[in-house]
Amino acid sequence: MFEMTDWLTNQANGTASGGNATILTLLQAYLATAPLPPDGRLPPERVLADKLGTSRAGLRKALAALEAEGQLWRHVGKGTFLGARPIGAIGDVAAVAARVGPVAVMQARLVLEPPLARLAALNAGRSQLDALAAIATACEAAPTWRHYESQDAALHRGIAEAAGNPLLLHLFDQAAAVRRAVTWARPRAGTEAPPRDHHSFAEHRALVAAITARDGAAAEEAMRAHIATVLARLGA
Repeated sequence: MFEMTDWLTNQANGTASGGNATILTLLQAYLATAPLPPDGRLPPERVLADKLGTSRAGLRKALAALEAEGQLWRHVGKGTFLGARPIGAIGDVAAVAARVGPVAVMQARLVLEPPLARLAALNAGRSQLDALAAIATACEAAPTWRHYESQDAALHRGIAEAAGNPLLLHLFDQAAAVRRAVTWARPRAGTEAPPRDHHSFAEHRALVAAITARDGAAAEEAMRAHIATVLARLGA
């Protein structure tokens, strides 16, 4: 059984009538270590509410809050999924994911994301720049790998969105959906956090700094170096 269940139940029993913030905290704790399937699908609301020991109405509000932040997305008739909403059919994403591996995913990102970083340096608004800096900081403060991966995904999508090109954002979302399907099954220790000297931290800072400085060439190169580091670690 899910290793966080007992803790979540104890928390919920003491705060079952608490505010939405309590339910949101319980939901975030669950998502940090839950053994979700490769597509990131959450359990049905009834099951999830039972796991958290809270009402379905309170759970829906917490889910809506995370969806508004881009951490979840919902597909009517199919369920709620972790991550940003992809543009396109789930079936198409699954079909592509079944044919590729992590190296192919990173190679695609290496083609797509450096130009997006260059465009973000040219087009990002002040609020978008502030958001990117905040997410980069949140990456470094992540208490678990699952938290880190969620923030890392948010950072890369924030850059894609700041690029200001809807067509490229569409392509990014499709690639990100395939990436989640391909990599989500990797085992992660529930309470283990990324090491404090994790390579991505400094790379994220350099990337956000270049975008904030409106240096398109530096932003493109920083993104290319960042993804190339991950690709090299895959042995490619």
